[in-house]
Amino acid sequence: MSIEGLLPSNSEHRFYQGLAATCVANCLQAANFLSDRFLRRAYYASAKIDELYRNSMNSAFSAQEAFLVTGAPHASAYYPRDFAWFYPDVLDPQTIIDSEDATRRIHLLEKSVRLMLGAVRSGIITTTLIPVKRNRYIGANYFALPSDTLLGVQGGLEQIVNADLRASPYADMATAAHTGRALLAEYRADLKRSVLDLARSLEPYDGHEIRTLLCDVRAPRSAATDTRAERLRFVTNASVYATFQQSIRLGIVDQSELKTILGRSLSQYKTELLLLFGRDGYIRHSLDCKAESPALSIALDFVNVQHGFWDFRNEAERTLFSATTDLILAEPRFRIPDTFHFFVSADNPRKKLIHRIATPSYQGRSAWPTFNVEFADRMLEYDEFSGVERYRPYAREILRHIRHATETHGGYQELLSENGLQYRTWAYRGAIAHSWFPRFLTVWSRAFGAPLIDWTQHPVDKAFA
Repeated sequence: MSIEGLLPSNSEHRFYQGLAATCVANCLQAANFLSDRFLRRAYYASAKIDELYRNSMNSAFSAQEAFLVTGAPHASAYYPRDFAWFYPDVLDPQTIIDSEDATRRIHLLEKSVRLMLGAVRSGIITTTLIPVKRNRYIGANYFALPSDTLLGVQGGLEQIVNADLRASPYADMATAAHTGRALLAEYRADLKRSVLDLARSLEPYDGHEIRTLLCDVRAPRSAATDTRAERLRFVTNASVYATFQQSIRLGIVDQSELKTILGRSLSQYKTELLLLFGRDGYIRHSLDCKAESPALSIALDFVNVQHGFWDFRNEAERTLFSATTDLILAEPRFRIPDTFHFFVSADNPRKKLIHRIATPSYQGRSAWPTFNVEFADRMLEYDEFSGVERYRPYAREILRHIRHATETHGGYQELLSENGLQYRTWAYRGAIAHSWFPRFLTVWSRAFGAPLIDWTQHPVDKAFA
């Protein structure tokens, strides 16, 4: 089968892009998602958190996996953004069960990052990589050009580079860090080219007496909440800013290079974004959103990613975050009744026709544990920098309810329906998100000052290894 758009690469992987390749990818993805919905049997049963976690880690980091993925139905395709949004703590020693678990995590993370870097070198910076055969991948965009793919690629690489910065009993971490720094050196020029291209792609926007640059002036850009069809979104542009900051942190680009392209310093650029999206005293999800009620113009993804947009050393940023958070906490329509599971938004957003038919509340009135975890983490961070314990009780309740849902449904959920059940429509069933589980443990430790699972008290059952 001939697929147009073969791009050369020095890696063992080959990447394809183009109209014919995208058609093949669409067929593969449609078959995978529909077969998962109608053929996969529900076999998860309620269990205690330590057993569920152990099983999840053995599944997520199986030696048979070619790439770190969420779980069915996403498991046949790879999403680079997830390394920033959904599993930024794969190598957190607090979440690792034992040395065997550590070794498997490092190995799979390295394989995953090498694949993504190979795609960047080939000029394939898409939302999704779909395997067509061994070491052959199609790059396709679902459902628009990405705003956070480079953020994920760099995020995965940064995890390896910094593997030895946290105290750990696992000797493999030092070796992993050495490998990460070698990969950074090898692919620095490719990443730099891509980051500077991203900077050049931003377009002028002049509105509400504020002039700045945005990534989605003409059309929506894809982010973690990628089925939302609005333009001029906070999360997409915050992710672009976070990408620039991350690339500086990794030594990929210099601030002066970005300033030359953007025509302003990064600090000024961030100030403009906050003035634009926070002009009403809270963070408006999208300038394209016409909702009059503040609660209906907010989305939970305003929390952005770990080490991403927010800097709570800045009092003005704390004020904006606090105002947005208070609106969410006070709005009953923003949560599953009688719980601390918060929806992505209080109302279902504008969507493309296919999503309105197949998954109407997928990234609207559905509760994603992972966004709730980030919400809790930002609350904890706010309290640490403000010096006042204002949000910790809310953060703890969020985490307790996620634990309860995980134990009740027999696995860490991709998302929950608005009545608190596993999300399922006629066309789609949410995944058991094995690889997202470690991030929950990291934030739990931060909230409660103690690990969720003490593995010294839960010896590993070798039957699960």
